[in-house]
Amino acid sequence: MDILTKIVNDKRIEVNLRKQLIPTKQLEQSVLFERDTISLAKRLRESHTGIIAEHKRRSPSKQVINHALNVFDVAKGYENAGVCGMSVLTDGKYFGGSLDDLLTARSSCNLPLLRKEFIIDDYQILEAKAYGADVILLIAAILTKVEIKQFSELAKQLNLDVLLEVHNEEELHKSIMPSLDMLGVNNRNLKTFKVSLDTSKQLSELIPNDFVKVSESGISSIDAIKTLQPYGYRGFLIGENFMKTDNAGESAKLFIEDLK
Repeated sequence: MDILTKIVNDKRIEVNLRKQLIPTKQLEQSVLFERDTISLAKRLRESHTGIIAEHKRRSPSKQVINHALNVFDVAKGYENAGVCGMSVLTDGKYFGGSLDDLLTARSSCNLPLLRKEFIIDDYQILEAKAYGADVILLIAAILTKVEIKQFSELAKQLNLDVLLEVHNEEELHKSIMPSLDMLGVNNRNLKTFKVSLDTSKQLSELIPNDFVKVSESGISSIDAIKTLQPYGYRGFLIGENFMKTDNAGESAKLFIEDLK
């Protein structure tokens, strides 16, 4: 069984448990459920750098990245650095994240927040809204076309932006629909974990210009961004690069200054 299948199987069990603990009605009564969201897609369109910086403690491919940095400081640091948005991993078992991380980030900054999660149920989209997210991630590799439509349309009803992630041409073709805001190309092969920017280059011309193009994984240098900008990419998700330092906000700030 590949890692993605394993994560999704565990996620189904987790979501069923969460539903029993916190009913949908309770999520909808959350204070944050009524807040006006901030559009990440709009920020990326208006930006020259397009950095989406991530808070990530660990991952299945890299194990521990950084357990020392707290979310509050990281979010504040990213905002001061001038990033366009922040991605917060909320998966506990494989990435060491939680929904509390999202709440903490929300309380410490005014950035558009992406809930980085393996979404397989409507309930997780309501959670994202209730815990202060502005954007959800949908992963084409684990969803059917019908699910992508259902989840993205629910997100739009809640005024959440939708970033849909693809790894290849087949996933891209089943995914293109008007309820998406951003199309993300993940440069990491999920079976081998190898990373290649060629994936972003090859898929760029197949993505209609209605969507903001985002490149994910393997973006660790200014060169990588400069290489991909001519292909129409406006967003660049940077996960481990900032988090593996002692001060994620400061390293994001220096990176963005160099990029300008």
